[in-house]
Amino acid sequence: MSPTSPASPENPKRPAPARRLTTAQALVAFLARQYTERDGRRQRLISATWGIFGHGNVAGIGQALVEAAHGGNGTGNGAGHRMPYLQGRNEQAMVHAAVGYARQSGRLSAHAVTTSIGPGATNLVTGAALATINRLPVLLLPGDTFATRPADPVLQQLEVPYAGDLSVNDCLRPVSRYFDRITRPEALIPAALQAMRVLADPAETGAVTLALPQDVQAEAYDWPEEFFAERDWHIRRPAPDTYELETAVRAIRSARRPLIVAGGGVRHSAAEETLAAFSAATRIPVASTQAGKGALRHDHPADVGGIGHTGTATADELARTADLVIGVGTRFSDFTTASGTLFADPAVRFLHLNITAFDAHKLAALPLVADARAGLEALTAALAGRGYRVDPAYETEYTGAKEAWEEQVEASFATPDPTARPTQTQILGLLDALVTEDDILINAAGSLPGDLHKLWRTRSRDQYHVEYGYSCMGYEIPAAIGVLLATATHERPRPVWALVGDGTYLMNPTEIVTAVQENLPLKLLILQNHGYASIGGLSESVGAEGFGTAYRHRDADGGFTGPPLPVDLAANAASLGMRVLRASTVDDLRKALSEARDADGPTCVYVETETPDTVSGPPPAQAWWDVPVAETASRPAAVKAREEYDRQVAARRRHL
Repeated sequence: MSPTSPASPENPKRPAPARRLTTAQALVAFLARQYTERDGRRQRLISATWGIFGHGNVAGIGQALVEAAHGGNGTGNGAGHRMPYLQGRNEQAMVHAAVGYARQSGRLSAHAVTTSIGPGATNLVTGAALATINRLPVLLLPGDTFATRPADPVLQQLEVPYAGDLSVNDCLRPVSRYFDRITRPEALIPAALQAMRVLADPAETGAVTLALPQDVQAEAYDWPEEFFAERDWHIRRPAPDTYELETAVRAIRSARRPLIVAGGGVRHSAAEETLAAFSAATRIPVASTQAGKGALRHDHPADVGGIGHTGTATADELARTADLVIGVGTRFSDFTTASGTLFADPAVRFLHLNITAFDAHKLAALPLVADARAGLEALTAALAGRGYRVDPAYETEYTGAKEAWEEQVEASFATPDPTARPTQTQILGLLDALVTEDDILINAAGSLPGDLHKLWRTRSRDQYHVEYGYSCMGYEIPAAIGVLLATATHERPRPVWALVGDGTYLMNPTEIVTAVQENLPLKLLILQNHGYASIGGLSESVGAEGFGTAYRHRDADGGFTGPPLPVDLAANAASLGMRVLRASTVDDLRKALSEARDADGPTCVYVETETPDTVSGPPPAQAWWDVPVAETASRPAAVKAREEYDRQVAARRRHL
């Protein structure tokens, strides 16, 4: 007997088709039928669901995933509509894996993440913040307390005396681009559609949260059949406004020393070739943010490397003298702007091509609100017949400076003694000599992002995967798993490297178990430097004397200057199932990296780094970063650091 359902609009006397499912079953069936389409390419919007189960989701989403996996109860309906399940070990890490997948998929495909209530849900917050800051889509499905409140409080419920409708999931509101709590089954219909809209919107995307009370997940409802129809969400490419385009063209034509700052929006828009064509036509040099590195290959004549605090001397000197800064798909964070001290020309102006008006208006810029590729195509066409090209002397200047910087890169990468313990930059040099355009490097926090931004020679648009919007320790290993899943359709898996220091490794090594379970050929490179090297250096520079940044035994005075802790991270990785290759010298490391690259299973290379000297260390920071220093202090280190801070901050300006 057919379930009771509303009459169809075509025939009021005939019941409209309906499907009786639980809310969780309906959601999973709905998600399996959502697609994105851009430039004629169609793919699943939600291609898999990560999950760790507890009492808040095991009988709801968990049971629905079982149904979907086997095509039962109307939720599967064929292999094309099944919902693959991925088993994680830590909720935050599952979000990181989903973010890595979304970035590698060009934001055209994403993963869902389901958790129980309580700590499982709150563990999502860090990953959600990372996703939203980086404008990368991920669907979060945390369990929630009872909507009908038969048990109040239920296990793990936060009681709020002044508000009965709050739960710990409300922590996800400020880090989500869309949030809804589904307190009735029928409320899922508009909420699910809104969630897909935001996930697929290139200007709005980020973390999307649908909080699911555990009783509502298991409640049945007669769902209209139309809810389960396949839907295509078109990823639009908005073209620039005519007035803004003409204004932008006039600004470029009048510029003597223009500089392009390429951000992550270039990659999200797949605008790399368009940017190369624009630069070839105008000869405007291109610097890159952390998210934008790879917009041009390292050997492209116009590529001048990273910009800002972790940038190259070439890019930063061009920034200081630029009269027009053309941002393409960048948020202009304080690292990029050197905390308002980098763009020093008194008459400097900004032109921002960005798909969001919010970012396009930063630094009092001339806005060009458009998709990066559509905007660059329009600029190239508009300038084509007007003969604009930078002065040849300017082109000679920046290409010569680029060559000089390459000499510093070579010096940092050089390994004159193959029997010595390698420095961090020498390790990058060994990788540089090994990889091809197929390899993908993943990093997020510590001192490595700065060295990579300055020194790494990017060979393909997606080789450089450094998460620096949130700079979240523990991102690398799960993100590498997400990238591997996104590249699984390749005939041979692409070499994916997760580069981590010991501090980052200790934050979140759990998904090694997932890589082993799935037999993913993750290449994990652990650099043991006995502490938080990046923050240690920063601490020294701001007068905090490296306090609390070394992994060492306490000394007699209560500090941490004793011997290094006897922690064996290689043994830990091996205990989680990885094959481990230990390297103690440059020669050992060269062989281990090559062996790991050829491995068809998860492989770890472990190396202890040498403290760099002036020859083998990275070039110093080429621009300032504002980290406030104590205004009053008794210790000489802090007093000296404050003097330097006052000198630097005097150069800061507001671009109005």
